[in-house]
Amino acid sequence: MTSDSVLEFTESVWRGSILPALHEYITIPNKSPAFDPDWERHGHMHAAVELLDRWCDTLPLSRQKRQIHQLPGRTPLLLIEIPSTGGAGEVLLYGHYDKQPEFTGWAPGLAPWTPVLRDGKLYGRGGADDGYALFASLTAIAALEQAGLPHGRCVVLIEGCEESGSFDLPFYVEALRDTIGRPDLVVCLDAECGNYDQLWVTTSLRGMLPGVLSVEILTEGQHSGAAGGIVPSSFRLLRGLLERVENAATGELHECLHIEIPPSAEAELRQAATVLGDGIVSRFPWVEGARPGNTSAAELLVNNTWRPSLATVGLAGAPDIGDAGNTLRPGTAAKLVFRLPPSLDAERAAAEVKALLEADPPYGAKVRFELDCPQTGWHAPETAPWLGRSLEQASRRTFGQPAMYMGMGGTIPFMKMLGDAYPEAQFMVTGVLGPKSNAHGPNEFLHIATAKKLTACVAAVLADQAAL
Repeated sequence: MTSDSVLEFTESVWRGSILPALHEYITIPNKSPAFDPDWERHGHMHAAVELLDRWCDTLPLSRQKRQIHQLPGRTPLLLIEIPSTGGAGEVLLYGHYDKQPEFTGWAPGLAPWTPVLRDGKLYGRGGADDGYALFASLTAIAALEQAGLPHGRCVVLIEGCEESGSFDLPFYVEALRDTIGRPDLVVCLDAECGNYDQLWVTTSLRGMLPGVLSVEILTEGQHSGAAGGIVPSSFRLLRGLLERVENAATGELHECLHIEIPPSAEAELRQAATVLGDGIVSRFPWVEGARPGNTSAAELLVNNTWRPSLATVGLAGAPDIGDAGNTLRPGTAAKLVFRLPPSLDAERAAAEVKALLEADPPYGAKVRFELDCPQTGWHAPETAPWLGRSLEQASRRTFGQPAMYMGMGGTIPFMKMLGDAYPEAQFMVTGVLGPKSNAHGPNEFLHIATAKKLTACVAAVLADQAAL
């Protein structure tokens, strides 16, 4: 249920305290540990989580029990317990506060650590991914209490390591197992939305296999004229190694990275494609004349959610073009990120890819593929009838449109962990990362109207779950 008082309370809190707090949060460069190994000395992570903790006191939730936990050497975690107000069940609400690095290419007037409010969007790193999650989760609970509507026992967990693969999180889950309990419903606000017109529910997440592929052929650089034709280029060797796992002409990856796609998932994606249409392609900033290799909207969604893909996200071993002499370089390295089908075992896939890349090094070169925390994806259990009805009603009442379901191309490691730990739980995985919101890249923004409506949808689902 979504009462007028819930909507009014949500609107007032977003306007009065959430937006000012998010402005301050964006200014903090609390990059995830993978991008700031000296995060503890820099103090930005502590500044961010302490800001979130202070904001919690602004809400009328007198019975909340809140604590910043920090295990030795691990990023702080904020955990909040709100006891039941008479409703049934237990709910775990999840988000993260660590951020991706700055990246380049921000538009004039925009910057990663400078909040800018423009055309109903709040620009800056981390506002949409995923700083808003705490604010939305706690406001949804407070809205129910202010409206006199019951909710079950709620635990809000906000971690500081998600953008690094959540390698700190298992230690906290174990240490706080008794407090977390056994949730009947998990709410995650770190996902995408196909558009800003309705509620989007994520039903699967791809896994991730990151690693660095390096090729060394010399111990030091040599004159390209003197060595060319005798010493093979390390870049050419790297290109050839990549062909072992990726067809350069089509982008298709090795068969060991594919699985059989569930028919229900394909049907779901076909329905989503009819709603999104050309938006599946136009949401990205293509250069003039560029286009995807497939023209079928449904096939593009399947590619993005249930088939593997590979991105080369970093290169090392080469100087900037302005400093590049006529020198044959001793080696080349590339940071690779494979996205894996949701149910493919990431550890097994990692072992197979490593073996493919390192076997029989060309020309006797030194070849290494150094793995970095493979993550298995997640596929949601079948949606319970009550949750399906609640999501549909919440979307129609709040957005005026039906709820939509589809998989997501990214990874949220915590979902796999929770799915294994609580196989009977239901999941509401959703978010505000819609067209051009550009998490991880330049010009990231939070679509404020969607965030407000999503907050009200969470409140509605919590109220419906309490009434079971």
